[in-house]
Amino acid sequence: MSRKLWDISQPLRPALPVWPGDTVFSARPRWTYGDGSPVNVTAIQLSTHSGAHADAPLHYDPAGLPIDAVSLEPYLGPCRVVDARGCGDVIGADLVDAHWSPGVTRMLFRTFDRFPMERWPERFTTVSAGAIQALSAHGVILVGLDSPSLDPETSKTMDAHLSVPRDMRILEGLVLDHVPPGDYELIALPLPLAGLDASPVRAVLRELD
Repeated sequence: MSRKLWDISQPLRPALPVWPGDTVFSARPRWTYGDGSPVNVTAIQLSTHSGAHADAPLHYDPAGLPIDAVSLEPYLGPCRVVDARGCGDVIGADLVDAHWSPGVTRMLFRTFDRFPMERWPERFTTVSAGAIQALSAHGVILVGLDSPSLDPETSKTMDAHLSVPRDMRILEGLVLDHVPPGDYELIALPLPLAGLDASPVRAVLRELD
């Protein structure tokens, strides 16, 4: 019997909201079936941070690893989905401690009542440096959330990102509205984009055995 899947990715499309000033998604036909062409082929332009995506250490550390050099292991395995709505502007260490239990090595946080699929959010919940430190102390190797970033849009210090240890990975822009809190298998592999700072992912959760 197959296990249930929850797709927690955003559709990549021209109307996809992007970080202010970042690259808008676009697609144009390169070849179109017919008129001598036996195939359809499309060229696309997008940001490495489009939709649900994985940040590489290179994103926030000039000496950090690019996305093609990081281990895939953190992006594949058991995870816990936490309903963090109502926590305020920032996820703190207390929320992490309240929802972590031994054996949990990946945590995803839902912060939106309804994911802003058609607009860039005017404000969003972020993650404190203390929460990252708490996750690290518990042995968590991946943190994910539905917000566009661990840090505020206006941040220049990137406190949360810079608190992430070398062996922890980041997923942002997940869609968790339809996922009940609880434990799942996460599958969210980044593309091997050589030397780049992030990659879109097709993120899914799978029902545990």
